Amino acid sequence: MVKEMPLGEVTLRKYEKPYDASPRELIRKICLSLGLLQPGDSRDSMVDIVLVLEESRKKKEWLSSFTIRDRVEKLRENNSLESRGLAESNIRRQLKRLRDSLLVDKQGNQYRLSEFAPLSEIFEAKVEKFLVPQIIERIKEYLKKLESD
Repeated sequence: MVKEMPLGEVTLRKYEKPYDASPRELIRKICLSLGLLQPGDSRDSMVDIVLVLEESRKKKEWLSSFTIRDRVEKLRENNSLESRGLAESNIRRQLKRLRDSLLVDKQGNQYRLSEFAPLSEIFEAKVEKFLVPQIIERIKEYLKKLESD
């Protein structure tokens, strides 16, 4: 039996316009919009991981997964949120998802938002202009093949 593994994958969702929202809420909507978080998901440590990486981007600071975990834990504590999903293995798994989504770079055991760029630039360059067109082109190839058979 052959296991079907996608070569690329993207989930995009549209939400209401971002009126008055905190940085955490904006990042939550970005994570939901990019499929990094599922609607209704109570385990939202991904939001805090991206928030920590966004703050470190401004300082051009590489972070280890341990430092990310510690900063996420502090953030969640300061916002009176539960500390669920903060096991080291979960933090690394979420960082891998961010790397697979082309949003995060890893060098050795250090992480950063890709090239310390703002999320808007990363999204445009790596998702909108790179990943999405490749996926659309492959779907068209399947559709053309179906028509030719």
